[in-house]
Amino acid sequence: MLDTNNYLKPWILNRADPYVLRHTDGFYYFTASVPEYDRLVLRKSATLDGLVDAEETVIWRKHEAGEMGNHIWAPELHFIDGKWYVYFAAGTAEDQWAIRPYVLECGDEDPITGTWVEKGKIKLDFESFSLDATTFEHNGERYLIWAQYKDSDSNLYIAKLANPWTIMGPQALIATPEYEWEIQGFRVNEGPAVLKRNGRIFVTFSASATDHRYCMGLLEASLDADLLDSGSWIKHPFPVFETNEETENYGPGHNSFTVSEDGMTELIVYHARPYKELVGDPLSDPNRHARIQPFSWKEDGTPDFGMPGKYNEK
Repeated sequence: MLDTNNYLKPWILNRADPYVLRHTDGFYYFTASVPEYDRLVLRKSATLDGLVDAEETVIWRKHEAGEMGNHIWAPELHFIDGKWYVYFAAGTAEDQWAIRPYVLECGDEDPITGTWVEKGKIKLDFESFSLDATTFEHNGERYLIWAQYKDSDSNLYIAKLANPWTIMGPQALIATPEYEWEIQGFRVNEGPAVLKRNGRIFVTFSASATDHRYCMGLLEASLDADLLDSGSWIKHPFPVFETNEETENYGPGHNSFTVSEDGMTELIVYHARPYKELVGDPLSDPNRHARIQPFSWKEDGTPDFGMPGKYNEK
């Protein structure tokens, strides 16, 4: 079982945007961005500790030309209606910043050894830099939340899905950078992750530039609300997870959620750097390490993530 008392050490080195899925087969599956941004990888283990040294399998590599040819970012693994899907973002070989969301599908039992098929680009309401797609089911319908640029802002949008790679109906804006902690370096809301609890849907997201100013915010909506109505979503005015110099966790963000082996302890998985000062573009620095720690719930029904490297148990 994962030693949840040891948060000061990085969990999995040089893996940013970490995503963990605990499947019905009892195994944990791990994927993340690699520093070279050129491939999609998976690890599998019966335990969270086992993921650290688990063999890493390359399930897909970038194209040499055209779409999906550059900046392979932020993969997520989902199991939907009996098949595996990987959501990821990619630029074109000719333009690394022409980033859009794409989907792979695997119909085999084991996504590590199975065959992956490209389902193509998710077609959105308008064309612009877009990434960090995540999906969840609610009241028998499946939704997609992602980040997309409009004007100078990276906003969060939501839409229903007709199938795992096709949105249907209009996309709705649910968050745009507005507070000081969301506009440091860049005006960014990205990296959404979904929790359901206490009659609400919570969406964590990451904000600002990807250096030590990177941090996490929180949205919420009632389970009974129209999730496609922008007015249904409330943004908390302060970050819920941010740099902790005491524990040398700088720029925590782009998280996912899982549970411990006993199914009881809820865990936040995120990346952070072990130092503040960077040379050049933060995205060229390979030392965003995956980290993991438990979280709890406040009396008001909202999640309490504590601080990176520290757990505030209530």
